[in-house]
Amino acid sequence: MTTARMALLGAAACVAGCVDSSVEREASAQSPDHKNIEYTIGGRPTGLVDGVNEAPAAPGSAAKIVTRYFGNEARGDLNGDGRDDVAFLLTQETGGSGTFFYAVAAVASEGGLRGSEAVLLGDRIAPQATEIGPNGVIVVSYAGRGPGDSLASPPSVAKSISLKLDAAAMRLGEVVQDFAGEANPDSMTLDMKSWVWVRAADAGNEIVPRQAEAFTLSFSAGTFSATTDCNRVRGGYTVEGRTLTFADAMAATRMFCADAQEQVFTGLLRKTASYAFTSRGELVLELTGGGSITFR
Repeated sequence: MTTARMALLGAAACVAGCVDSSVEREASAQSPDHKNIEYTIGGRPTGLVDGVNEAPAAPGSAAKIVTRYFGNEARGDLNGDGRDDVAFLLTQETGGSGTFFYAVAAVASEGGLRGSEAVLLGDRIAPQATEIGPNGVIVVSYAGRGPGDSLASPPSVAKSISLKLDAAAMRLGEVVQDFAGEANPDSMTLDMKSWVWVRAADAGNEIVPRQAEAFTLSFSAGTFSATTDCNRVRGGYTVEGRTLTFADAMAATRMFCADAQEQVFTGLLRKTASYAFTSRGELVLELTGGGSITFR
């Protein structure tokens, strides 16, 4: 074979290889994997690039909030559409000593992957396994700490959380173990029960009540009543469609409790802009400027 013919064949092979590589790169850019899409953490959109996101802790601040892909992946159909989705863990460091672990899901659709809102698992926990069981329920097992344990102590208490995806809102809701079946959000009302606060996300921060079931919220004919980790609180509210507004003026009993989260709780209520219900029987109050409060 002549040198010229060999060069021609080599060039043709190179062109074919270059085209294939270009096509692969373009396809990859059009169909990013779960380490290269956006999730919502504490009400703040957080886009990963190769599994990492770095953002200023505050405008003009040199401190960084660093979010990283951790792993513990599980694959399965989370929304019943026959496509394979993925659930996994992220970590976030906010400049202090903590490392916060979150569970998220990436859901496959015709338009590509969509990232969910993150659910806080805890600070400096020890993740063990993530599984997707029947009906798309995500079960995350990890070691945490008991009530009153110092964060300096190693996590040694076995814990787990079961999560179900609300595909419309792209939100993971905790499955309550004694809650049978699905709820119908269209038939739920604010005054149907006394609601228990389970978590909140505000200004990029996750907030969890330190005293389980201490914070409750009830609605009745334009007046709400609440219990906190210190006092009882009452006030007015107005509803127009899905818009919900709590009155700034709130009356409370006058006990003093050191380190209470009462002011945090009432401050979140005052920022409420609207409300929604989930198929897991939850009430979600959406906050002005982003974020939410979840009740069960």
